[in-house]
Amino acid sequence: MNVPRGADAVAVASAALVWLGASGNRVLVVLCGAGIAVGCRRRPTRGAAVMLLVVGAISGSAAAARETAVTEPWLPAGRVVLTGIVGSDPAGPAGSEGFTIHPDHLLVSGAWEAWPGPRLYVRGSAQVATGEPVLLRGIVTPAEFRARSGPVSGVVVADRIERLGSAPNALLRVANRLRRHVLGSLDALADRPEGALVAGFLIGDTRGLPDADYEALRLAGLSHFVAVSGSNVALFLAAWWLATGPLGWGPRRRAVIGLIGIALFAVVTRWEPSVVRASLMAAAVLIGRLIGVPMAPWSALGWAVTGVVALSGGIVHDVGFQLSVAATVGLILGGPLWAGRRPRWMWTTIGATLSAQAAVAPILLHHFGSVPLMAPLSNLLAAPLVVAATALGGIGTLSGMVPLVRGAARVALVVLVIARDAADLPQLHTGGVVAAGVAGLVAWRYRSTRAVLAIGCVLLVGASLVPTGPPAGPTAVFLDVGQGDAELLLGPSGEVILIDGGPDPALLRSFLRERGVSRIDLLIVSHHHADHTTALVGITAVARVDRLWYPPQLGEGSPLDVVVTEVAAAGGDVAIPAPGTVAGIGAWELEVLGPLRRYESPNDGSIVVLARAAGRSVLLSGDVEAIAQHDLGPIPADVMKVPHQGAITSDLTWLADSAPSLAVISVGANDFGHPSAEVIRVLEEAGARVMRTDRDGTITVRLDRIGGGTAVALPSAG
Repeated sequence: MNVPRGADAVAVASAALVWLGASGNRVLVVLCGAGIAVGCRRRPTRGAAVMLLVVGAISGSAAAARETAVTEPWLPAGRVVLTGIVGSDPAGPAGSEGFTIHPDHLLVSGAWEAWPGPRLYVRGSAQVATGEPVLLRGIVTPAEFRARSGPVSGVVVADRIERLGSAPNALLRVANRLRRHVLGSLDALADRPEGALVAGFLIGDTRGLPDADYEALRLAGLSHFVAVSGSNVALFLAAWWLATGPLGWGPRRRAVIGLIGIALFAVVTRWEPSVVRASLMAAAVLIGRLIGVPMAPWSALGWAVTGVVALSGGIVHDVGFQLSVAATVGLILGGPLWAGRRPRWMWTTIGATLSAQAAVAPILLHHFGSVPLMAPLSNLLAAPLVVAATALGGIGTLSGMVPLVRGAARVALVVLVIARDAADLPQLHTGGVVAAGVAGLVAWRYRSTRAVLAIGCVLLVGASLVPTGPPAGPTAVFLDVGQGDAELLLGPSGEVILIDGGPDPALLRSFLRERGVSRIDLLIVSHHHADHTTALVGITAVARVDRLWYPPQLGEGSPLDVVVTEVAAAGGDVAIPAPGTVAGIGAWELEVLGPLRRYESPNDGSIVVLARAAGRSVLLSGDVEAIAQHDLGPIPADVMKVPHQGAITSDLTWLADSAPSLAVISVGANDFGHPSAEVIRVLEEAGARVMRTDRDGTITVRLDRIGGGTAVALPSAG
């Protein structure tokens, strides 16, 4: 195993200390400082270590200050005319694109006044790029949230966006031209996902890639191919040195030319965290060649991380940067374990994937809750295709050879097919990752166990791929999707009714796969809020949707608009159901109770459905609040999905009068105070048994087993 020693260990320790200082965890910093004071006998070593901790802490504090300072300047309200510098490239679905801007002047009473206002988010479509000056006319509304490029203090709905020229910065100007050239060469494929994927391979631009395909890449363990990193930097440098020709003769001159190329590449790909890490590592190696000091991988990684964290401490909280650094550690550490195996091409890919996957597994579990089990296999199939698509696409876009660009898109389409198929393969959660790690260690230590462990793993994977099949009786399943809503109504004949999807596509896909759902008889979207609809984007790539019911209020660019478009394009019947609409689907009968009129609040405008089966009923209430509840009147049911995560927005009298036997609150970790203690008290005093997905997990109710006024509910094993 390749562990750091000597100068490498110094570089890694430097990175670790600066990272710890920037993390913002004061307790760990104090404990580490105390440990250094006690453990380091040599004063210079002790002083250097403490200095690195302090540098990291200062950098992290400065990053936090920049995050909050953006909201401090005065913000005008209403219609404005202003100029500023574009802070991020336009992004978002067609019709709701947006970008950030750093204002510099504001038109006041017919005269321009200097105004270094806070960062703003601009809603509107425009051919602008990062670093370019623009003029805006529109209406500004205060709104504090975080966009990809940082926090913003307001939103400008622009009716005029005028580009005032190229970026003043020469490097940005060249990078923007190169970016436009690459994207312009892919215009003919812009409306096809494979074209968007080629753009992702080349410059990390995935704006045109459907959310469902991006999620498929993540679930298949292939998303690192569009998070531009080390392999992309290596390919670019090779092409860059070829393009610069005689300018790059000689090792020192080649190193200088390479450093210029790396700077250009980082700006073209918009300094994504993985790009920053890979570029700085490559730069460290080239600087080492320039000054005649060989730079080993550990040293390159250590000094690269030290440099970037010292300059921008906030990057330690970026998931992309965390994954990039961890994957690199895994590759360096685990590389020698696979050396010498034959065939080399196969074991190089499998070994790299396993090493990187083991290193990033804790981060993936923390942020996403799962790790793709079959990532080594999907990477083995996809890696050579990605290299081919990147090479063909790069040569084709720069030279203008359209056949090469189309060839790159065809290869990228095969990568998408692999990702879509692999996305439905098993995902390991915490227990599975621990078990896999233990099995790997046992197999590595005791060779005699390898055959038994391999057979056991194959059997477990095979068993996990077998769906559970339809239940024996009508069943309501309240999915644990975190802070959001998703419910499944299942029947013995295989009928499937899905109500909402929650906020996480990966969770919803996992639930559907486990239950063998490939067809949805009826999809009901209660209202357009993201905690109910986000996971439904791309649902047609997972299961056929025969019918869709959606509310009268569309989302003005929300995920609901995308879902309606996708289902209609796939041949599904889409409709706004009127109150009183009744549908029979297998063992289930569904009656639409609301909305009874048009409401100002999307929550009150939720579709409310009473589902009946086996002589029992389930009230699916969306997020209706007191106003709509008053209009609906009491709705007695055996089981109720409590509205709006159990928020106090409900009419307590309505809850008591509706009096279910079982009240299910779909809720996750949140800062809103959901569910309300008062709501729970009223339900329990009315005789309801209250269950919560944040405590009980996914809740399953067999309606034909409800008897004597008591609902039989089975929480998930987890």
